[in-house]
Amino acid sequence: MSAFQSYSMSALKSDAKLRPQVLILEPDLAVLDYLRLTLGDRYALSLFSEERSLLDRLEQGSTPDILLLAPHPERDPLPLLTQVRCSSPNLPIIVISCSAEVRDLEKVIRLGVRAIVMKPFVGTDVEEAIEEHLISPDRKGAAADAPREIPLNETHSFVRSSKRMRDLESQAALVARADIPILILGESGTGKEILALYTHKMSSRSQNTFLKVNCAAVPADLLESELFGYEQGAFTGAVKTKPGKFEICTGGTIFLDEIGEMPAILQAKLLQVLQDGTFSRLGSRSPMKVDVRVIAATNINMKEAMANKSFREDLYYRLNGFTLSIPPLRERREEIPVLAEYFMRKGSRRYEREPLPFSPRLMEAFGVHPWPGNLRELENVVNRYLVLGDERTILEELTPSQSLSVASAPSEPTSAAGLKAMVKNLKGGAEAAAIAQVLEETGWNRKAAANDLQISYKALLYKIKQYDLSPQDRA
Repeated sequence: MSAFQSYSMSALKSDAKLRPQVLILEPDLAVLDYLRLTLGDRYALSLFSEERSLLDRLEQGSTPDILLLAPHPERDPLPLLTQVRCSSPNLPIIVISCSAEVRDLEKVIRLGVRAIVMKPFVGTDVEEAIEEHLISPDRKGAAADAPREIPLNETHSFVRSSKRMRDLESQAALVARADIPILILGESGTGKEILALYTHKMSSRSQNTFLKVNCAAVPADLLESELFGYEQGAFTGAVKTKPGKFEICTGGTIFLDEIGEMPAILQAKLLQVLQDGTFSRLGSRSPMKVDVRVIAATNINMKEAMANKSFREDLYYRLNGFTLSIPPLRERREEIPVLAEYFMRKGSRRYEREPLPFSPRLMEAFGVHPWPGNLRELENVVNRYLVLGDERTILEELTPSQSLSVASAPSEPTSAAGLKAMVKNLKGGAEAAAIAQVLEETGWNRKAAANDLQISYKALLYKIKQYDLSPQDRA
């Protein structure tokens, strides 16, 4: 087979022109011929065994629908990917690789790689990847922002409809196949656990255990035994040996939520697990070997935490094999109708009630609300609407109280001092309402609420006392 061969696998040439145009670079001629035999009946193929021939073809001007790229195993793929991207900026690329450890994975994704197919593979593996990421002219508009709901388990689904979240979904699916640690960043309530679960489901570990540990919810003195287990007699009350989450989760994925809250002494032990896969139970000197994929998440500023020495820099870089950043709901408001409908369906199953419709007025209120609690807050609001069945109550909840105060304010002139006092009172009322809402969203977990509000725990306690807030104030 020559370095460049094009095949039209159809009895009618006109039919071949209608089929998706797929370019394949594969240095191994036997694999290249296998791809020709398995894919040739479905796609119009152009096959290449040398990089230069592929680049010459791309420089001719006609743009194919997708590129399958198997870089030379002994060469860095980045220069070739850069050249391909320069000649075809929007061409979807699927990489065929022998190794799950793709070098400079973040750069590879930014250069347009949509998926990685691992060798050895069968023809259906490649065909499924092509169909998932193929963007032909008649599909571009419809597929770009089409809502998608991916069931993850009995109670959770990954739901998205915006381009930004579609890109995040593609990144997560890609890094899922490269067995490296992942750090998920985002405000509280944005769906970090859902993204972690989706990444697990897209990985080779999907049939094994997925376990979540909230590092902020477990007391510091119990977190070590929760993660790593303990031997009988390790401490008072340890009447029998207990395995930890890492041991239970071997072969699967452990999700460390609120990793920024992990005590310093445990950070060192976690670093050891990430480095060599070993740890010791409390009260034991014998190291244990585990095979666990770590996905961590936080809503704090990790660079500030490292600067303040509250989080180890070496652990951060170990955890940060790849970063996935989830935007807050206020930055993807176009998804609110889709998410609201999803939460309504979910709530109706949970509470065994008929789903309620969303009026244009209610959906408009959803669209302008700031959603400081993000998806968690939206789900809670939808559930309250479902249970109460009273749209007016929800509208009053979503309408800023200060706007009513301004509308009913007296029209007579106000002194400068009076104006300042009025503004101060309005700001105070708005602040109290915002704090109360976040406290409600976190179930009055003051530590979590302080994190969400990005203020210190002591400052939050002061504000609660200042505005005389209590759990009884909740709706």
